[in-house]
Amino acid sequence: MPENQLTTTQQLAQGLIAHPSVTPMDGGIQQLIASRLKQLNFSCETIMSGPDDFLVTNLWAIRRGTDGAQAKCLVFAGHTDVVPPGPMDKWNTNPFVPVIKDGILYGRGAADMKSSLAAFVVATEEFVQQYPMHAGSIAFLLTSDEEGPKNTDGTVVVVNKLKERQVKLDYCIVGEPTSSKVFGDTIKNGRRGSLSAKLSVKGIQGHVAYPHLGRNPIHQVAPVLAELAQIQWDKGNEYFPPTTWQTSNFHAGTGATNVIPGEAVIDFNFRFASVSTASSLAKQVEDILNKHQLEYEISWNQGGEPFLTPRGELCDVLQSAIKETTGVDAELSTTGGTSDGRFIAKICPQVVEFGPINATIHQVNENIKVDDIESLKDIYFTVLKKLMIQ
Repeated sequence: MPENQLTTTQQLAQGLIAHPSVTPMDGGIQQLIASRLKQLNFSCETIMSGPDDFLVTNLWAIRRGTDGAQAKCLVFAGHTDVVPPGPMDKWNTNPFVPVIKDGILYGRGAADMKSSLAAFVVATEEFVQQYPMHAGSIAFLLTSDEEGPKNTDGTVVVVNKLKERQVKLDYCIVGEPTSSKVFGDTIKNGRRGSLSAKLSVKGIQGHVAYPHLGRNPIHQVAPVLAELAQIQWDKGNEYFPPTTWQTSNFHAGTGATNVIPGEAVIDFNFRFASVSTASSLAKQVEDILNKHQLEYEISWNQGGEPFLTPRGELCDVLQSAIKETTGVDAELSTTGGTSDGRFIAKICPQVVEFGPINATIHQVNENIKVDDIESLKDIYFTVLKKLMIQ
């Protein structure tokens, strides 16, 4: 597809892909976006966070419209960083040189989530140009630390600053790639919480021929794991599936076949619904460990709290905009992993995620249909119009 036939949104998506931005690098993307937003009278603030060897760039930008009954704030949130491309020889094209072939745009970040960023920006430009006296405020919250392992210097830092300043947020759309089989089929209106643990069960090392002199931690923990695997932790609710528990790693032994190990180390994870809490799940596990009289140590790590936006104004408006643009009836879902929405939900009552098809995210030859990029922009524009213009 010739460059002169591409829309502004499609061209911007290409341009963003061309900026390599593997976590925590931003690649100058936020500066590029800020320069466009400033032309719309946005106030832009860059917030740097983290050590020198993992310095994260964050952008908070806001344009305040008129006051009145509709004086609410809609935030477009997302990340400018991408995961590493992986083996370069596995890609059909350079991952940071955007290529369009047969109506499909290829490049790292094409789906996750530089096309969404482009759609955010152009939808806002078109909306402000058409409705310069719009009610309420439009904001952007972008980070270069979403794909990284810690997520300690990105969105959470900006949210804490906004909380200190008592900034009022009403709606948030996170541009994560949520569509499953057809563009527009899925909106994430919440996410499950994540709770991980490392359990170390102590035994007594010894020779397998003299088991009475040892204590095998594998034998001791096996019935515990079987019991944990059979528990129904909760029944979920209208929005969340039941909480799940899964063992991810089990380490024991010296490598020799004639040695009883002195320790077994197990990693496991809960993905939990909003009807449960991290503390209640941890207590239930430890009660079972104590019942089996194990000698153990356990450390817990909560990767994220669940959040939920029930059916209401934002969900309804977004579903309507998707239907008008694509003809697709979008379903609400809370499946999948965690996202930065969990941080924003602490200061914003309505947080949803919506973006492109996620089939190729984090894969080689990541891609998006070119036409979907423009449709995504149209959906975001329609949401702005429905929320801020009567």
